[in-house]
Amino acid sequence: MSMTPDVVPFINGLSSQSLLLLSLALVAGLLIVITFSRRKSRSKGTTLLLVGPSDAGKTALLSTLAFTGTLPSHTSLQVNTSIMPLSQVGILPVIDIPGHPRIRDQFQEHLVNARAVAFVVDASTISRNGSTVAEHLHHVLHAITSLPPSHLAPALLILANKCDLMKTATSLGSPTEVAISRVRTILERELEKRREAQSSGMGVEGLGAEGERSDMGGLDCSSPGGVFKFADWEGGEVDFAGTWVNVGELKDDEKAGVTTDGLASLRSWLATTFITT
Repeated sequence: MSMTPDVVPFINGLSSQSLLLLSLALVAGLLIVITFSRRKSRSKGTTLLLVGPSDAGKTALLSTLAFTGTLPSHTSLQVNTSIMPLSQVGILPVIDIPGHPRIRDQFQEHLVNARAVAFVVDASTISRNGSTVAEHLHHVLHAITSLPPSHLAPALLILANKCDLMKTATSLGSPTEVAISRVRTILERELEKRREAQSSGMGVEGLGAEGERSDMGGLDCSSPGGVFKFADWEGGEVDFAGTWVNVGELKDDEKAGVTTDGLASLRSWLATTFITT
């Protein structure tokens, strides 16, 4: 007659204190696995989106980035796509979204695949059309803050373009510094007007394009009173850079193979963004 030894469950040999510690360890391990899985599942984009109002210079930027030479361009009425070489990254897809009010929202179709968004502003005209530019930017901020949790928000750069058209005294700084300061100040002022209009219940319909939505968010800030400041925007960090390009005939140094466009700060930002994020 064979004897079958009794199998004693492992937990029967543990004290209540040991059981408690084991349970806590299992729960902690499970939480670590869930957190890691969620982080892994959050997708990163791979493209650069150029957005902004018409005549800001987006298509000229695209051709310069892609072909290292600026081609004559006109107001775009369709999405332009190309690729640009980027040091330490390789090939970077770039999508230029037209700024016409009827088609500019097409950027939302590409936002989930974007690692970075550059909102391009004509720094030489922002004093005259600041409210219209801010209305366009509001749409972009709202879309970024409305992305699902499964998508990492793209890095945002506000590009003060056409700095070479700025005329300023030396005491005020370089044209690039003045352009960035002007763009930042005017956009913060105009976006704060829109935030105040929403807070008071007036809505933003009267501040922008006809038929504009009144329920857009994206302007929340952590500053006292919620006053809109890019430095305090709850949607993420906002960077600024100044750029310019030469359109038309190449200068002597460009013919000799020396790059003289004003995109060094943009290329540096892109390299940092696509390598570290």
